[in-house]
Amino acid sequence: MIFTCHKITIDKEAAINPFIHTHFDKCTGCSICQLACSMDLTGGYNPRRSRLDIRHKNEHLFHMPVVCSQCENAYCMQVCPVNAIARDTHGIVKIDAEKCIGCALCVQYCPVDMIHLDIDTQKAVKCELCRGNPACVAACPNGALEFITGPVKEPITHD
Repeated sequence: MIFTCHKITIDKEAAINPFIHTHFDKCTGCSICQLACSMDLTGGYNPRRSRLDIRHKNEHLFHMPVVCSQCENAYCMQVCPVNAIARDTHGIVKIDAEKCIGCALCVQYCPVDMIHLDIDTQKAVKCELCRGNPACVAACPNGALEFITGPVKEPITHD
């Protein structure tokens, strides 16, 4: 049986790269996910330092959580002039801060605007799925974020 995931067709038994699936219809815009993310990464509660975004639409009538898609054909990896961005053995797209020169090409080419230059280091940063246990997913009280790993068991569509 064939299902579609991230605009690519995959076999039901095929492994997929891990990613966070968002359910905007469950998001209340509370920002708890952003607080959990920033606490895990920086040790402080600062939504601006979070690696995900909540986009408020139609005069705050609905909220859309946006996080790095861990793209199969990641533009950020392709445009990095120093190969600082690579997919690890678990399928997560990661940035090597030692190699990053802060040129911001990856920021410019990210289709979901989820790569930023860190305000302190001026190096590129993005969601790297909290070492396989995303703090944002665990913190979301409404199930608006879902961590997807392993083989696909049912169709997954982006909301």
